[in-house]
Amino acid sequence: MPESPDLTVVADALHAALAGRPVTVAEAPGPLALRGTPAELTALLGQRVVAIHRRGKFLLIDLDRDAVACNPMLTGRFQLAAPDDKRPTKTALVLGFGPRSAGPRDAAGWTKGASWLPADDARPEIRYRDPTQMGKVYLRPAGVDRPVPGLGEPEQGPDADDPGLTLEVWRERIRRHPGELKNLLRNQAFVAGIGNAYSDEILHAARLLPFRKRASLADEEVDALYAATRHTLAEAITVLRERVPPTFERQVRDFLAVHDKGAQPCPRCGTRITEIRAGGFITSYCRGCQR
Repeated sequence: MPESPDLTVVADALHAALAGRPVTVAEAPGPLALRGTPAELTALLGQRVVAIHRRGKFLLIDLDRDAVACNPMLTGRFQLAAPDDKRPTKTALVLGFGPRSAGPRDAAGWTKGASWLPADDARPEIRYRDPTQMGKVYLRPAGVDRPVPGLGEPEQGPDADDPGLTLEVWRERIRRHPGELKNLLRNQAFVAGIGNAYSDEILHAARLLPFRKRASLADEEVDALYAATRHTLAEAITVLRERVPPTFERQVRDFLAVHDKGAQPCPRCGTRITEIRAGGFITSYCRGCQR
């Protein structure tokens, strides 16, 4: 599923491409994914994009008045396209946008001058595609109190890459959450944005087994887990910025060290990577260098 690094790159790109543009098309070809009324969808027309950003595993679109929250879950993906590009099958939502006078001043530095950025006089679209329709798109009209499951407090802790999540805050928060380390990292109430793949990567970087209990960690291991979290996510974002555009719907994972690499040699110690499949999820780790 899209996790913090994937959605950070998508959010940066869509903000650079679409901020300042008015909504000119609002369609829901796959209405089962939409949480909102047809009238609320139509009301998006004419509103300008203020910002597109990520919170945890959600992509958030802020407009002049209303907002849209997308939770892609396992199979949802976002495509930046021209109106005449063929729409993918199982497209659930299409938002089209008109011209703008200039791009946003707060666009991420890595997006500036990118060849995939639509010209300011272009009319780009976002297509949200979800073959299983597990993900959801929530319309959030101004003045309507519509809860978005998983987005509010206390369902989400700070983002795993939030600058405000200092080592001291991490130490204090981790004491509140018992259980196995992989489940801890995937617990959005602890920190938001980490899922199945990057929890494996972080634990490998920290040299900790996924089934270790949080209560078994020494102080230096708590600190190592923090450092591994910050470094692993930052390094992944750097790779994805280079390899994802312009096909933002493509999920790139082949560069990961251990996740989904069962029976391959560990890149650190050469031990064959162990892989467990349970409940539809893969857990990958190295018995040689994770303790």
